Amino acid sequence: MSTMTEIWTGVLASIAEIVAVGGPVVVLLMVLSVVSFATVLYKIWQFRRAGVGRHRRVKLALQAFERGDEAAATATLSASRSYLAQVVQRAIRGGDTAGGTACSDRCDAEAEALFLRLETGLGFLDMVAQLAPLIGLFGTVLGMIEAFQGLQAAGTSVDPTALAGGIWVALLTTAAGLAVAMPVAAVHGWLAGAVERDRVFANCALRQAFAPDQIADTHAAPREVA
Repeated sequence: MSTMTEIWTGVLASIAEIVAVGGPVVVLLMVLSVVSFATVLYKIWQFRRAGVGRHRRVKLALQAFERGDEAAATATLSASRSYLAQVVQRAIRGGDTAGGTACSDRCDAEAEALFLRLETGLGFLDMVAQLAPLIGLFGTVLGMIEAFQGLQAAGTSVDPTALAGGIWVALLTTAAGLAVAMPVAAVHGWLAGAVERDRVFANCALRQAFAPDQIADTHAAPREVA
């Protein structure tokens, strides 16, 4: 227990030192990193709960529907945990009705609403990925201005060590901005790619449900040969 306390105390001391050196810019970047981390955890939980990218049963249901076995397709979709299962099931049930076009439009709208829910929060991650380096650069510019002001005030008695110290302190904010932006950009790209792949899959699945390439019935009467 004492070892953990010492480690935690050391971490807090290091954070306090970084904040004292970097100033408000580093504090802002730390806040953005914490909020981004919480957003990423929530999105991963949301994607896992919705079954993003896991549509095996939906594919099996569509294959059964194309064979003409609508009952098996419906049963397979009922057992699926994919968030697209309900929309595809509506498409299967409404594709052969007189209002097929209206049903198609409704299914497309419902699917887009589901994607919009999945994309909530991705805009924030994209904003952090783009703004964090700029915020860090802004802190560096402010630090360089302060360093050169100190250089001007020193006049002829310039200490190169002090100047170098001011420069590395100024560059600290740029490093912090990049440290926040790079992992956020990578996770944002992964999450956005998963949503886009599901959007393409949903579009193909709905088109397949509304226009199935059904296999001919083997029990149909044979055609007479002239």
